[in-house]
Amino acid sequence: MERTAVNPWEWSIKLGYNQAEVINGATRQVICAGQTAVDENGAPQHPGDMRAQISLALDNLEAVLNGAGMDISNVVKLGIYATDVDEALQNFDLMGIRFGPHQVAPPMTLLGVSRLAIPGLLFEIEATAMA
Repeated sequence: MERTAVNPWEWSIKLGYNQAEVINGATRQVICAGQTAVDENGAPQHPGDMRAQISLALDNLEAVLNGAGMDISNVVKLGIYATDVDEALQNFDLMGIRFGPHQVAPPMTLLGVSRLAIPGLLFEIEATAMA
């Protein structure tokens, strides 16, 4: 699979994502449901702790990707939902820690929401991956 970044402007690169990517040569696509800070039984973890919830949601995303034979480097699109956008952005260094080593900056959308499906959850991340 070959990825070509499309950035008519430079500002989004500083925030860790491309405006678009052209994907060539992909033969498989995985569409991941939103991943949150839940344990293996679906119980919410880390109440009130945005940073810990982001970290666990990313762990869960990686587990789903690994189960599909992929990893973070295969992610081509992210959708992110947060109950407090400012607090999520204060902890977005976690995104760079996870995606940076793979040298990918997938296009993303971050939306503020009043709540997520399970009370107490603060952050949810969904992904589309290709290989």
